[in-house]
Order: sequence, then C-alpha cells, then structure tokens
Amino acid sequence: MNKKVLRTIWEYLALTLACFIFAFAWEGLMIPNGMSAGGMMGLCTVVQYATGGLIQAQYSYVVINAILIIIAVWAMGIGFGFKTIYCILMSTVAMELISDAVFLHSLEGRFFYIQETILIPILAGAAEAVGIGLVIRFGGSTGGTDIIALMINKYWPISLSTAFLVSDLAIISLLLFLPDKTFSDACYGIVEVVTFSLMIDLVVGGKKSSYQLLVFSRKHKEIADYITDVMSRGVTVLKAQGWYTKQDKDVLLILINQKELPQLSKMIKEIDPKAFMSVSPTNNVYGEGFDEIKAGIVKNKKKDAAQ
Repeated sequence: MNKKVLRTIWEYLALTLACFIFAFAWEGLMIPNGMSAGGMMGLCTVVQYATGGLIQAQYSYVVINAILIIIAVWAMGIGFGFKTIYCILMSTVAMELISDAVFLHSLEGRFFYIQETILIPILAGAAEAVGIGLVIRFGGSTGGTDIIALMINKYWPISLSTAFLVSDLAIISLLLFLPDKTFSDACYGIVEVVTFSLMIDLVVGGKKSSYQLLVFSRKHKEIADYITDVMSRGVTVLKAQGWYTKQDKDVLLILINQKELPQLSKMIKEIDPKAFMSVSPTNNVYGEGFDEIKAGIVKNKKKDAAQ
C-alpha cells in the first residue's frame, strides 16, 4: 500500500472523527438542553424546537445543505469536492447515532451531565471548533453558512467575516420568536458562538484569518502554476540571493485565506518535499479575492470634488 493511499485513509478517518466531535457538540450537549447557536446547525435546531421535534435537526441539516449546494453551483459555479459531500453525510449519520445514544447526552443522571448551565455552550463551542477545525484542516467543509457567506460576498461588497457574524446573530435571534424560549436562551447561543470563534483560531487559524507565505523551492514554477491554475490565486515572484551560496533564487510570495492553507501546504510538500516555507498570519488583506477596501473612499471623492 503506497503512501498516497495511506494518507487518503488517514484523512478520511480524521474527517470521520471530526464529524462525530461536531455532532456531539450539538446532539450531546446543545440539543438535549434545548439550546441553539449560530451556523446551519443552529438554524436546524430552531426548526426542531419550532416543530416540537417533528423535524429533527439532522434531517433538515442535510436537506438544507443539499439545496444550498445546488443553488451555489447554479449561481457561482462552485465545484464542491467529494470531501464536502462526505462530511455533510457523515455529520448527519453521526448526529443520528448520537441522538439515539442517550448515554452520551448531557442530562441529569448521565455521565456527561453538567450542572452549571453556562458551561454547556462553552464546551459545545469548543467541541464544535475542534470538529469543524479538523474538517477544514483536512480539506473538507460542513457546508451551511459557509456557502451562504460565499454567495453574499460574491455579489455584495460585504466581507466574509461580516457575513458570518450577521448570519449567526440572525439565526440566534430566531429563538426569541419561539414561545418557550427567552432572552437567556439567545445569550447561551451567543456564548457558544464566541467560544467557537476563539477556539477555532487554535485549531486551524480562524475563518476570518489570512496568511502570507514565502516559499523557497527549486520547483517554484510548478508550485506557482498550481496556485494560479488550480487554486485561482495570484503569486508574486521575488528575486533574492542566498548569502551563503551567493546564488540568485526565486521566492514565491502568496496571500491565501485560512481554508486554502491545508490544501496548499499539502501540495507544496508533494511537489517538493525539500521546500522551505514561512507562514505568517495576517488579519487585514484587502483587494480582489479578499476584503474590499472601503475606508475613506467616499470621503476622498468629496475632497477631490471640492478641490
């Protein structure tokens, strides 16, 4: 069995474990305690509570994701890989299994029972961050609000981070329209979202982060072609000189978002195992493919007109 097959098996085992961790955050912690939060699963739990459990969260989760994928492909031409489909289906299976495994639920008398209510959304947010973070690191996606945010960002000048925040708050606010939910229930949802946002930074770098890479490789042309042709990202070639060897070198300067980092790192290693790569996180990247420059544009136009 060659290394590529073993690596593929390892990746799918990791994705499977990640899906079960993600499912436990909801079916083991949040849903048994009547809680909800942001994201697509948050919306699905609201639907479950609103229908009195008639429409279970795991079923609406896979149906809504299927509809979103079809709309996204039609509107944007997004090519979703097999890993995304696998993660959505595996998460649904995991939620169904954990939903039936009552001993895994955080309820009184059970092993995972938590007396302090405020700790439930904190632990759920951490578990969800670990699950989704691992999915992203191994090149997958759980769909949901990721797809919505990408579509909004394509057609309106709204950053992905803003789209995620607005969608999460909108979903949490839906709890206030349910007769048996109160403002405190919405607060628990906000706690889960905040915990998730902080924890996912530790797992994969955060969905609002970008990275600047410097790649030193003798096969820089192959790497640059992959980035431009497959990932549709730009690459800048910097001329440099190794002081020890006194030889001229070409260094690749690359800006990518956090979801693309695992894919690029994997491919660089496959193209040139001896490549040297420096990765630096950056929170502010403006321009095509990233956030739009907004500050000062209108104001400057007014000044120009006055002059």
